[in-house]
Amino acid sequence: MNLLENELVKLRSLEPMDLDLLFSIENDSQNWEVSNTLTPFSRDVLSKYLKNAHQDIYEAKQLRLVITRKSDSLVLGLIDLFDFNPQHERAGIGILILNKFQRQGYAQSTLELFLNYAFEHLDLHQIYANIPVDNKSSLALFSKMNFKEIGVKKSWIKVKGKFKDIAILQILNPKHT
Repeated sequence: MNLLENELVKLRSLEPMDLDLLFSIENDSQNWEVSNTLTPFSRDVLSKYLKNAHQDIYEAKQLRLVITRKSDSLVLGLIDLFDFNPQHERAGIGILILNKFQRQGYAQSTLELFLNYAFEHLDLHQIYANIPVDNKSSLALFSKMNFKEIGVKKSWIKVKGKFKDIAILQILNPKHT
């Protein structure tokens, strides 16, 4: 089996055909809370981003992959490594499953696959996630995947005029502990 697939999902690089997907995700204001976005992105900006999406993680300091259903290649969402720091062997992680595919096991299957890739192939020492404390489903998912809450950033993000706390979760590479 491929390093980036399991029985349920397959991860692939971004392609030019993903422009509409990126446009809909990046311009959905419901996603802005967790992506620190304040304004929409134009198709031109996203098209330029796609042209550079081939950059190596060591060059770009991030990696974004498309999550597809293995059985029929249907796009389910995106998963990101960001804030990649090779010196300290760490990165942040973010996952977005499209609404109609949520609560079907795809997020957990994707995280299992991606964590294995990050720890085994990239040899990261640790991965962290920043999750709003009111996002109970994400907190439960990451907790189920053995992430531990290591702190809370108080009043960290402002959403609709109110400040929210962000939980910081972390997982260490089992090989390094």
